[in-house]
Amino acid sequence: MAPRGCAGHPSPPSPQAWVCPGKMLAMGALAGFWILCLLTYGYLSWGQGLEEEEEGALLAQVGDRREPSTTSTSQPHLIFILADDQGFRDVGYHGSEIKTPTLDKLAAEGVKLENYYVQPICTPSRSQFITGKYQIHTGLQHSIIRPTQPNCLPLDNATLPQKLKEVGYSTHMVGKWHLGFYRKECMPTKRGFDTFFGSLLGSGDYYTHYKCDSPGMCGYDLYENDNAAWDYDNGIYSTQMYTQRVQQILASHNPTKPIFLYIAYQAVHSPLQAPGRYFEHYRSIININRRRYAAMLSCLDEAINNVTLALKTYGFYNNSIIIYSSDNGGQPTAGGSNWPLRGSKGTYWEGGIRAVGFVHSPLLKNKGTVCKELVHITDWYPTLISLAEGQIDEDIQLDGYDIWETISEGLRSPRVDILHNIDPIYTKAKNGSWAAGYGIWNTAIQSAIRVQHWKLLTGNPGYSDWVPPQSFSNLGPNRWHNERITLSTGKSVWLFNITADPYERVDLSNRYPGIVKKLLRRLSQFNKTAVPVRYPPKDPRSNPRLNGGVWGPWYKEETKKKKSNKNRAEKKQKKSKVKKKRKQQKTVSGKPANLAR
Repeated sequence: MAPRGCAGHPSPPSPQAWVCPGKMLAMGALAGFWILCLLTYGYLSWGQGLEEEEEGALLAQVGDRREPSTTSTSQPHLIFILADDQGFRDVGYHGSEIKTPTLDKLAAEGVKLENYYVQPICTPSRSQFITGKYQIHTGLQHSIIRPTQPNCLPLDNATLPQKLKEVGYSTHMVGKWHLGFYRKECMPTKRGFDTFFGSLLGSGDYYTHYKCDSPGMCGYDLYENDNAAWDYDNGIYSTQMYTQRVQQILASHNPTKPIFLYIAYQAVHSPLQAPGRYFEHYRSIININRRRYAAMLSCLDEAINNVTLALKTYGFYNNSIIIYSSDNGGQPTAGGSNWPLRGSKGTYWEGGIRAVGFVHSPLLKNKGTVCKELVHITDWYPTLISLAEGQIDEDIQLDGYDIWETISEGLRSPRVDILHNIDPIYTKAKNGSWAAGYGIWNTAIQSAIRVQHWKLLTGNPGYSDWVPPQSFSNLGPNRWHNERITLSTGKSVWLFNITADPYERVDLSNRYPGIVKKLLRRLSQFNKTAVPVRYPPKDPRSNPRLNGGVWGPWYKEETKKKKSNKNRAEKKQKKSKVKKKRKQQKTVSGKPANLAR
């Protein structure tokens, strides 16, 4: 499908169609008008559009580029956009009061994923996207990777960008990494990305790019490839700064060569910060956190408009696949809304793990549709490798499925279950026991699994309230409006039919013990394949004060220390041998040299 032209009409004919004898100047003028019209259409119809200076820069770059009429690669350009902490309701097409015209338009013209799951917090979702494996198979099943921990995505996992590079893709990451950095080998550029521009930690100031993990543990967190990007410490809001970098990458890349762009925006994660002009439409929102959150999301929506516009301008769009996803549910105390789902970020209720997601592409066979088949964030790994004409090693045990035909053609999903997680070291539920798990499973352990329509939770699933929109009318969310659920009633097992009851209001665990036992056995089977949890204690050497004021790699292998100690010992031995030899040379006929004179 060709890009749309002005005011929603089909694109004008190619410049060659306008050429008449003596009218070369007219052709140039019309070509220039078309480019300007395309930019204007993006601004008018999608809500916000480019800033004046960005528009001027983009026009200047266009002058040096000719948009190709055909592509020389059968491999599609892959654009994966990951938002941070966006709530399930926080998109226009889910009924939000927050304006998201770009997301609404892209989703409406693509395929909306309305049975799409991620993980409840940052690191797990990112690790599963980039490896195609559940947390229990990478050792990251507990919490997130902390800035001070000597921990990262295990180096023996082949990452998505590494697999794409094998088949000729140029790979670029812009935004939030949050998969560990204690060793240089853990950095994005060592995990398959040709270039990296962004932050290593889970959060930080949007303007200064500084992050304090605790008192006295503060540092700068903005990188270009493997070095601190001090030159970009100009107070630019990260959403806009990352978008500018994406535009630069696209402007300098040949669209006839396949590209993989992983854009992991910091927004809308706390701290709640946004440029002032985005607050204008949300003065009616009394709750200050919700108002700030709305402004941040409007800025993000505009950024995605500008990314899409750049894809069109530089000749990528017709052969591109754009995937949009949130990394977990929203946090109501930080302005997010998952209504009418239960729970929030950090929980295994639907509000923590059911995400906003869609696919937009001219390559889709069935556009403008809704996919209600089961889809999980691990599925992107095999799906994108397959689309890229790559190969997945037979000995690699993936947890993801190739779901392209499900999305593009509306076929049934090959996925019938999802292990949401098993966390053996999370705070144990006081009332959990083997007896409550019929001797099959210790229900004190935090776990959650989905098999077809059924979802089972054990242990402590986390904050379980429903937070309706009216909760944000005061400086809350106001608990007076919340439907409170206490977990101190002795329960440690819950069962829901998610298809019939997506809001998890009717617990069926007592009514269907047979289904409970079946899912507990499935949990037990998964647990037998789990690797040990990787969650080391913090390392004081991680302090940015010891690293030039920057968060970055600090760890040195013990083997290197041993080697250096060994080298020192060898040097000492050599020195002592040399001294001995010199002493022997100075001795003549068994007498000291000074006596021989």
